[in-house]
Amino acid sequence: MQRSTLAKRTALIFFLAVAAFYLYGLGQSPLVGPDEPRYAEVAREMYLRGDMITPTLGGYVWFEKPALLYWMMMGSYKLFGFTEFAARLGPALCGLLTIFFIYWLGSRIDRTRDEEKGIGGLGLWSGVAFASSVGAIVFSHGASFDIPLTMTVTLALVCFYTSEIEASEKRRRHFLAIFYFAIGLSLLAKGLVGIVIPACVIGLYYLLRREWPGKNLLLSALWGVPLALAVASIWYAPVIARHGWPFIDQFFIQHHFERFVSNKYHHPQPFYFYLPVMTLLTLPWTAFLVAELGKARGWDWRGPDVKSKARVFALAWLFAPVLFFSFSVSKLPAYVLPALPGAALLAGVRLSSFVRAETGKLEMRLTGAILFLLTAAGLVYTFRTDEITFACALLLLTPLALAGALVFVMKNRATLVELIVSAMFISVALALACAAAPIAQRVSVRDLLRLAGARGYGSSPVFFMLSADRTAEFYAAGRLIYKPDADTLRFDDAKEIADKTRQAGGTALVIISTELEEKLTNYPALETEIIGRNGVQTLAVVHNR
Repeated sequence: MQRSTLAKRTALIFFLAVAAFYLYGLGQSPLVGPDEPRYAEVAREMYLRGDMITPTLGGYVWFEKPALLYWMMMGSYKLFGFTEFAARLGPALCGLLTIFFIYWLGSRIDRTRDEEKGIGGLGLWSGVAFASSVGAIVFSHGASFDIPLTMTVTLALVCFYTSEIEASEKRRRHFLAIFYFAIGLSLLAKGLVGIVIPACVIGLYYLLRREWPGKNLLLSALWGVPLALAVASIWYAPVIARHGWPFIDQFFIQHHFERFVSNKYHHPQPFYFYLPVMTLLTLPWTAFLVAELGKARGWDWRGPDVKSKARVFALAWLFAPVLFFSFSVSKLPAYVLPALPGAALLAGVRLSSFVRAETGKLEMRLTGAILFLLTAAGLVYTFRTDEITFACALLLLTPLALAGALVFVMKNRATLVELIVSAMFISVALALACAAAPIAQRVSVRDLLRLAGARGYGSSPVFFMLSADRTAEFYAAGRLIYKPDADTLRFDDAKEIADKTRQAGGTALVIISTELEEKLTNYPALETEIIGRNGVQTLAVVHNR
């Protein structure tokens, strides 16, 4: 079999395995956190109204994010119903597309004419590095805007760089057209950061190379920027026409500028916050990334060859988003996810060198140590909590420990990398099977509400008392009380619950923090029955006496 045919079959098998893994377990656990259930509920309300333009939550307009993720969810709802799988399918597919774009770019660099300066295997090993990284795995299995943004930004930057190294002027224009099209999609994915991040990456790339953009690139902005705006206007034009200043104020001023420069949304972190975050997101390949960064002083920063340009571009791709969001007052780990493809390309350079037996022994040994540390951390977590059984922990941690041990004894380098990737996938799959659902149930009221429904309270109104559990926004949709700012109404005492229950017909469900449930159960004007507890929240049914 020819080498090129074997490489294609290896890549195909890799993508099929990754696709199976990324689609596995999307419906295993309930929607969790403040974001997943909210985004899923916004999309459901839009779907039920047949409205592609106006996001609402509890019937009130909710202009926190643009529409691309909601459209993905609406399409999934049509096919699969209102399920966790449907809510998470779009982001999972975005994760797979991102892997493909990274693989394609690396393969394009591999095909350079300047073979003596090429980077053999960059496509495959960069794709491997991204696909098996903690950041890609975690966020591709959740219903959030960050992986769709990462996908669109990756498409844009892949096409930009390809236009930089493409010899054919016609093909160069084609890639630039896709670049601007992807910028428009990025604006639909998460707002203004969809253009800010690519602009910062490209600007830093030229700054590091100490050169100006080419004339053709500058001239392309004359038709490319209108193209990007035309794509974005599919949603922005009708939503502005329909809602005017309230949309501009909430979406742009509050959720863009105020989020960046103030602590309005209560996510303050120190300036260096994203350094440890990127360390975690790039696991288990952090040692390979750091090793490649350590060689940066020896790069040919202004070299005309594809390899030199690729390294500088990947470095800009990594650092530009991290630097930009480090200046933001509000910080969340997912903000820098668009930097992960750049990190994967740099790690892929080092991984490909390791596979070719050129370098990388120390990095691989450190990776083995990292796998042992992950195993130890999992055991400590198991012993200090009662959220998962020891048998489950032992089952899902064993592949990581075995891979860590093989690092020090196995000679075949390519097989060793493949085993580490397999260990990551197997451990995560086992975690989804036996650990994710029990843990998620503690921070979700899905099962409590299902239990209430089985007891005949499936249509009763649901009130919050001294609690603000966000998961009920999806699982008790249509039964919650919202304020005009699209936030759920929380009651502070049992008298308010009694009054509201009387208005609702005499029976209601109440979600309250378990540690405070006596403030409800001891109130004499209410007959209270506990439906269940998940370890954090208590669900009770109340009747007026």
